[in-house]
Amino acid sequence: MLKDITIGQFFPGDSVIHRLDARFKILMTALFIVMLFSAKNFISLGVAVLFFIIAFAASKLSPKLMLKSLKPIVPVIVITSVLNIFFIEGITLVKIYKLRITDQGIETSLFMIIRLIALICGSSLLTYTTSPIVLTDAIEQILKPLAKIKFPAHELAMMMTIALRFIPTLIEETDKIMSAQKARGAELDSGTLTQRAKALVPILIPLFVSSFRRAEELALAMECRCYNGGEGRTKLKTLVSGGKDYLALSITLFFLCGIMVLNLGRIGFEA
Repeated sequence: MLKDITIGQFFPGDSVIHRLDARFKILMTALFIVMLFSAKNFISLGVAVLFFIIAFAASKLSPKLMLKSLKPIVPVIVITSVLNIFFIEGITLVKIYKLRITDQGIETSLFMIIRLIALICGSSLLTYTTSPIVLTDAIEQILKPLAKIKFPAHELAMMMTIALRFIPTLIEETDKIMSAQKARGAELDSGTLTQRAKALVPILIPLFVSSFRRAEELALAMECRCYNGGEGRTKLKTLVSGGKDYLALSITLFFLCGIMVLNLGRIGFEA
């Protein structure tokens, strides 16, 4: 399961999406999230999903990669769907003891599942097609206007990127620790819920120790390289926007406007 978590990973490529300016990709991702939460019916939600499908096809990433990234959130999807099915009022279709399955419950559950999957996949597409260094520069430049009020834009961007970058590293470290504990006879996949929770202690303690050690090594490496923040620092590669970036942003805004129009028409299911 841990190997299926791909959050924060970057997959190099030469697609149209890979070549877009990272600043525009961040803005487009934010607009895509607005699309999902603005959608009030299945048709408008379908337009948002269509936008993601087009962007994913343009990225030339493997569909298996996206399906793999969804495995860790399957429990969340199941819990969300069950809660919506049984606790939304509507016309009763099936009654199990005191629990009722309603037509509105099924529709709401399906709507929320599609929205949640699209949200995870769309957000993951940003990190899959953008290297951490470029992402740091993009976040810093987006927040740069706030520097006039003494906002630490560079430091915040650096912290966010380091945290994102170390997610795969910590997942790999956790997998190694679990394998080592299993080799010593630890039962991690069996027993009651309480027993499984207690079995996590021999995993969490080494993981915390390893995390602090990595943080100390990183801080020492940055200090040895005379790192003192973003003031006066230069960039190896400067972010430059072009016509393709503005075209991609225009397409994104077109889809967003389409969703707003469909919402005004009140077509289909109201979420």
